[in-house]
Amino acid sequence: MFERAKAILIKEFKQVLRDKRMKTVIFVSPLIQIILFGYAANKDINYIPMAIYDQDNTKESRELRYRFVYSKYFVPKQYIHSQDEQDRVIDKGVVNVVLRIDRGFGRDLKAGKDANVQLILDGSDSNTAMIIMGYAGTIMGNYQQDLIKNDIASIGNAISFPSVDLRDRAWFNENLISRNYYLPGVIASIVTIMSLLLTAMAIVREKEIGTMEQLIVSPLKPIELIFGKLLPFGVIALIQTGLITTVGILWFHIPFRGSLLLLILSTCIYLFTTLGAGLFISTISSTQQEAMMSVFLFYMPTFLLSGFAYPIQNMPMVIQWFTLINPMRYFLVVVRGIFLKGVGIETLWIQLVPLVIIGFVVITLSTLRFRKKLA
Repeated sequence: MFERAKAILIKEFKQVLRDKRMKTVIFVSPLIQIILFGYAANKDINYIPMAIYDQDNTKESRELRYRFVYSKYFVPKQYIHSQDEQDRVIDKGVVNVVLRIDRGFGRDLKAGKDANVQLILDGSDSNTAMIIMGYAGTIMGNYQQDLIKNDIASIGNAISFPSVDLRDRAWFNENLISRNYYLPGVIASIVTIMSLLLTAMAIVREKEIGTMEQLIVSPLKPIELIFGKLLPFGVIALIQTGLITTVGILWFHIPFRGSLLLLILSTCIYLFTTLGAGLFISTISSTQQEAMMSVFLFYMPTFLLSGFAYPIQNMPMVIQWFTLINPMRYFLVVVRGIFLKGVGIETLWIQLVPLVIIGFVVITLSTLRFRKKLA
C-alpha cells in the first residue's frame, strides 16, 4: 500500500516541480503577498495631510495649531484664508482634514466662555475619518487639560479640581502596529487558497488529459490514490508556512512568542479542511477553469467571515452563527495566539477541537464522494 501511494506522491511532486509557472505560483506568490500585506495593509495613519484655516490668529489659536502641527499624526499642507479655499481642498482631496478656528476663539477663552473649533473631515473613507477624529480628540483633550491647569495656577491654587490620569497599556502588541496583526493571518490566507487550488486543479487536470482513467484501472486502491494526491500539497502548504513565518520574523520583525511545533501541528489539522474541500471541488468540476472558479467561490466567503479583516463581533448574529462552521475563523485565532500571545495548547485547545471536528467531517465526506466518483 505504502509503495503504491509513494509512487503517486513522487509523480505529483515531479509534475508540480517540472512546471516553471507552477513553481512561481507556489514559492514566489506567497512572498509577493506577504510583502504587499506587510507594507500596504497598514491601518496605522501617521502622516495626515491637513489644511489650517485660522481666522483668529491669537496666542491661543497659535498654541492649538502648534499642537496639531507638531504631533506625529498631522502634516500641514496648506494655510488657507477663505471659505472657497476650504471647500476646494476638501473637494479635490488635497487634504483629509481642515482645522478651522473662527474669530473670537482666544477672546472667549480669556473670558472663561466656551470656545468652538471646527474639524472638517473627508468622510468618503469612514475608517480613516474615525481614526483622525480619535487623534484630534486626544490633542484637544490635552489642550483643554492644560488650559484648566493654567487657570488654576493663575489663581494661586485657590480651587482644586479632581482629575483622573488614564494610562493605557497594550498587551501582546505594545505599539499597536497593525502589521503585527495582519501578517500572521496571511499564513491562513495563503495556506487556504493554495491548498484548495492545487488540490482541485491537480485532480481535474488528470481528468482533462485522460490519465485519471489509467489511474482508476491501475492496482491503486482509492485510499492510496487520495493519500498520494493530497499529501504533496499538504507538504507544499507547510513549506509555504515556514517561508512566510521566516520572512515575517526576519524582515518585518513580527514577534513570534509561541511554539513552532504547535504552529506546524495546527497547520496540519487545518489542512484537513482545505485539502478535503479541494478534493470535493474536484469531484464537482469537469475542467480546470471550472475548478478555479469554484475555488474562489468557496474562498471568498471563507475569507470574509473569518475575522481576518472585519471583526466577527460586528457582524449580524445570524452571520456570527454561520461563522462557527468556518475553519479559517478558528485557525486565525490559533495563529495569532501563537505569534503574538505565545499561548500554548492549554489555551488554544478550545479552537483546535472544533477545527479537528470540522476537518474530520470535511475530509471524510470528500473522500467518500471521491471514491464514489472513481467507482
